Amino acid sequence: MDHNRVIRDVTVRLPMASTAVEACQWTVAALARYTPAAIAVLLHVQGRLRCVAATGSWQVFSTVAPGSGIAGRVYATGHAVTVADVAADPAYLPVRPDVTAEICVPLCDSTGRPVGVLDLQWSAPEELDRWRATAERLAGGLGARITALGGPPAESRSEKLLRHAATLTAAPTQWELLTEAIGAARDVSGLAAAMLVLAGGDGPRLGGPTDAPGELESRVRAELAEAGPEALRRMITRAHRYGSGYTLGEAGHRPTDEYEPIARAGVRTLIAVPVGTPDAGGVLLVADDRLLRPDPTTVNLMELLAGQAWTCLDRLRTLARLREQASSDPLTGLRHTGPFGQRIAAATPGRTALLAIDVDGFKDVNDTYGHQAGDRLLVGLARALEGALRHGDELYRIGGDEFVAVLEVSRPDEAVRIAERLAEAARGVGRTISVGVAVAQPGERPELAMRRADQALYAVKRQGRDGVHLSAA
Repeated sequence: MDHNRVIRDVTVRLPMASTAVEACQWTVAALARYTPAAIAVLLHVQGRLRCVAATGSWQVFSTVAPGSGIAGRVYATGHAVTVADVAADPAYLPVRPDVTAEICVPLCDSTGRPVGVLDLQWSAPEELDRWRATAERLAGGLGARITALGGPPAESRSEKLLRHAATLTAAPTQWELLTEAIGAARDVSGLAAAMLVLAGGDGPRLGGPTDAPGELESRVRAELAEAGPEALRRMITRAHRYGSGYTLGEAGHRPTDEYEPIARAGVRTLIAVPVGTPDAGGVLLVADDRLLRPDPTTVNLMELLAGQAWTCLDRLRTLARLREQASSDPLTGLRHTGPFGQRIAAATPGRTALLAIDVDGFKDVNDTYGHQAGDRLLVGLARALEGALRHGDELYRIGGDEFVAVLEVSRPDEAVRIAERLAEAARGVGRTISVGVAVAQPGERPELAMRRADQALYAVKRQGRDGVHLSAA
């Protein structure tokens, strides 16, 4: 085969290509006329090698991580390779079941930095040395043309949105989710600033990071903070009542009253998109100080982003509620045995006091007045005991009418005084309690300290109930 002719025929149309993808497609199509190889061109786009042109196989890999497979290795090192037996190379990514040999060469820009690879795979014997020399020359011409056309193709806005959507879904916290959503809005829209205004029980607020990346966003945040919650509420109401809105890029027109604070900050372009529900959601504001006209596609992408962000935010909130429910007693709202076990496992010897609490005569209440009356008693008593504790003290319900308070104290008598306050609080709601107190000792397992508190509690019961007893060390 005349390899000079191959090079000439493959590269003759390259100067006419108007995009990098078109140049790659022409190269693959022309090269396929001279070899039955599976041919592919992969370009580096957003951290991965993306296949932009291919032929000769039933299926190709859409993307390959840099460093993965033979193609990834060539891109990462910038050095061409000839693999005479792909079965012996553990990095080989199977494209065709009959492939035996592979040649992969880097595509480089004018500085010699790899921007992609040209990959050829054969199932029949070939002059691999000749083809490698030809592939390297073809790669040189193709790399130069890609560079002249501005490099590998940029992500489309839809591709950006999909990439951000995946990150939103994986966000482990509300803070990280809101930060990602705001960054995605800037990236996909091409506008300078983005903010989420979220409704809440304490009034609307700006959600997401406060370390604004640009001057415009800082100014907008300052104006909205000064305008106050009512101004934020009006923005949310407008967006949910009338739907998404965007500016027309025309000068000389006054904004509606809801957006006066934003206009005062210097915003001349604004997209406002409702997020979630009116009572729990909010509005996504995407803005710029340039006078632009966002096209309807951009607005639609912001709506899709807002929908995805809300779905993920609602999921995180639901998970948080479920975790809270899983760790709390549904009747009293107090934490129960699971968190209690974790808490006493972290007890500090000589400092952590355990107060075992039992309601006196509780069975008689259930037997005489019914379980509903007993439930009301437990709820009222839980509130009274919580009110008698200090800030930082913890109260758990670990059984039917059994509670445990965990305190950090400096001396045992401090724990006894708190126990006496609890007993007095119980009397204030018409009941009495028995309280056993134990302070964790050095070298003592937490469950043994709890056992001592229970034993002190039983001592109070034997002495007539309605009292406090400190366990001896």
